[in-house]
Amino acid sequence: MRTIKIGIIGSGGIARAHVEAYKQLPYVEVAAVADVVPGRAKQFAEAQGLTNAAAFDSHEELLKLPLDGVSICTPNVAHYQTTIDSLRTGKHVLLEKPMSVTLAEAVDMVAAQKAAGTLLSIGFQPRYDPNMKLLREIVQSGRLGNIYYVEVGGGRRRGMPGGTFIRKELAGAGALADIGCYSLDMALNALGHPRPVTVSAYASNLFGRNPKYHPEADKFEVEDFGVAMIRFENDLVLQFKISWAMHMDTLGPTLFLGTEAGLKVTPYGTGPWSGAWDGKIGSMTLYHDEFGTHTHTEIPLIEHKTNLFFEKVRDFAEAVRDGKPAPIPGEQILIQQAIIDGVLRSAEAKREVEIKLPE
Repeated sequence: MRTIKIGIIGSGGIARAHVEAYKQLPYVEVAAVADVVPGRAKQFAEAQGLTNAAAFDSHEELLKLPLDGVSICTPNVAHYQTTIDSLRTGKHVLLEKPMSVTLAEAVDMVAAQKAAGTLLSIGFQPRYDPNMKLLREIVQSGRLGNIYYVEVGGGRRRGMPGGTFIRKELAGAGALADIGCYSLDMALNALGHPRPVTVSAYASNLFGRNPKYHPEADKFEVEDFGVAMIRFENDLVLQFKISWAMHMDTLGPTLFLGTEAGLKVTPYGTGPWSGAWDGKIGSMTLYHDEFGTHTHTEIPLIEHKTNLFFEKVRDFAEAVRDGKPAPIPGEQILIQQAIIDGVLRSAEAKREVEIKLPE
């Protein structure tokens, strides 16, 4: 079995999760770590027991090594350049979400991946939940008929992060990019990635900017709430709602309305930090008519102990080793980046805007 060599760019908490997953794969060697903070990569490698891994203070130095691929675990603002540089040096890339800060960056990333002929896979581990796969199977089966309306809920009663997550120059966006991307990915992946055409949106940071609710209110620069109505080419409309903080227990379930049936999906978990689609499914219910009578069917959920993060990393590593396509290709995530970009533009302009995707 061929050993593949992987580099880790960025050495924060999410990088530890990547390393722990790679360590479970006997055909993977984590050969290098890079972090822009001097000395941090070396400290990280030692703490993770990566005794043979080289440590660098820049990703450019790391990319000079003969690596097969890299995991990019940097703050959002650094995703673009590290990904572009990695692809241009022939490395396969597993990139943490969100894909990019701007739509233009995402377009460049996909173009660079195509030019390099390498993999660009984006880290949406909820796709590996067996019930997320079941959800997509139900939607794609045609059981719902013509799907004309989708409502993506999700959102925390109180779950605002701090640090790099709330600084616009580092994160690009707030709740929309942090947990909203999971909601969009769940819906868009189930629907088969239709192309959006317009969006009308509202966004605010009324909680984040209030010291009563956030200890870093004076540094809070991104949105903590957003809502949008998105139109797609196939005459489908999607209502998108997301929140880091609110005076409500939930923004509601996710709904798929079709001409033959409807599907209601609720997230897993309870508490003020729950309600986002970054984990498992809590329940699925199919609403339909049988013999002229309204009825509903509870969809039995699949019991499992799947480590979603490990599955994401393993799928990428196997694709690199075996020459398979990217597990979650950048072309798919480009669509949600276009939506988030449109939501932010519409909220700022206070009107509907067009969403234009490259052909």
